[in-house]
Amino acid sequence: MVAAELRGQVITVYKELLFLGREYPLGYQYFRDRLHRAFSKQSHITNEDEIRKGIARAEYVKKEVEAL
Repeated sequence: MVAAELRGQVITVYKELLFLGREYPLGYQYFRDRLHRAFSKQSHITNEDEIRKGIARAEYVKKEVEAL
């Protein structure tokens, strides 16, 4: 049950970041490629605490992108 919740949170934050990337100064394609690469590098993580840390890091990045 917890794994399904975490998966949903990861997908949600990924979609939110993609949406914010539309107005990224270097272009959407650049942002999307970097975002995809960052999430793909972390796809092997199965520890729930590590996943939560990754979600928190993504939320921080989301706030930083919003500030641009």
